[in-house]
Amino acid sequence: MPPLRLTLRVLATLLLALAAAGACLALHTPLPWMIGPLLAVSLASIAGAPTASYTPLRNAGQWAIGMALGLYFTPQMVGLVAGLWWAIVLAIVWALGLGWLFAQGLQALHAKRMPHVPLRSMRATTYFSGAIGGASEMTLLAERAGARTDLVAAAHSLRLVLVTVAIPFCDAMERAARARASCRGAARGALGRAGAARAGDGAGGVVMRLAGRTNPWFIGPLLVSMGFAVAGQPLSAVPAWLLNAAQLVIAVSLGVRFSREFLHTAPRWLATVALGTLGMIVLCAGFAWLLAWGTGLHPATLILGTSPGGIAEMAITAKVLQLGVPVVTAFQVCRLVAVLLIVGPMYGRLYGAGKKPQ
Repeated sequence: MPPLRLTLRVLATLLLALAAAGACLALHTPLPWMIGPLLAVSLASIAGAPTASYTPLRNAGQWAIGMALGLYFTPQMVGLVAGLWWAIVLAIVWALGLGWLFAQGLQALHAKRMPHVPLRSMRATTYFSGAIGGASEMTLLAERAGARTDLVAAAHSLRLVLVTVAIPFCDAMERAARARASCRGAARGALGRAGAARAGDGAGGVVMRLAGRTNPWFIGPLLVSMGFAVAGQPLSAVPAWLLNAAQLVIAVSLGVRFSREFLHTAPRWLATVALGTLGMIVLCAGFAWLLAWGTGLHPATLILGTSPGGIAEMAITAKVLQLGVPVVTAFQVCRLVAVLLIVGPMYGRLYGAGKKPQ
């Protein structure tokens, strides 16, 4: 595609996203800079509009969000999170078990309806579609296992969009936002250290990228910013306009994943994934309430921490709604790392080459 044509498509998509954000602001919806652009760009993409996303903009958005979230990890907050290690472990076990059960349901409902897909390929497809992990990482693992990567990618894209849209509209989220849940960290400091910190955050993203880590432009700046905060050297807060822009470009990058062909890709599969995702949201909310009872934290904070959504999306939701950002980020980061390390070997142990597909 010629650079000029791509540029025009990206600009048109950004203008659409900006208009959608403005409409949501006027309607006073939760997360207007995320939900409005996400829905508008997704619908336009499905309708066949020539939407496009520019990867460096998405990376810059993740960098800004990671940097902002790291500022919440003051020494006091680190102590709080460290005391919740047992709850984080339970949340990881819960995510692995719930993902496996979801995969079992997908297998039971669709294996016989897709006789053209080999049994082993179908097992890998349902397993990695059900796993609660990052879309790109799960798709890559699924490809190595011989799965239908189009179905896996579609399942995770749909799940991520549904969770991102549904969670902020939950009544518990709105009540907690009005109450300004107490688990918050200070994110203000000397302006003189801002320039060096921004450079350090950017370097963190580059290092994580070169190391081949997942979500490098989010995790790298997050770790660098956390380092300053933990050391008692808080930095200047990230401007609100920059966070709004970051939400918008990330929403655009999610919305352009959809296409007109998306709805024609195994409609029953997508419908099952949608219903299963809504069921997982309800189950995770129930699990979060139990953890809230055991930890004393606000249920809304733990709903975000245990929800089957993406780390960047759930963390920025916590920041906008002021719901225990360090707790949500810690839960999501630890789960992401654990799932990436465990889900592949777990598949090999359950359905290895020497075992007959079930």
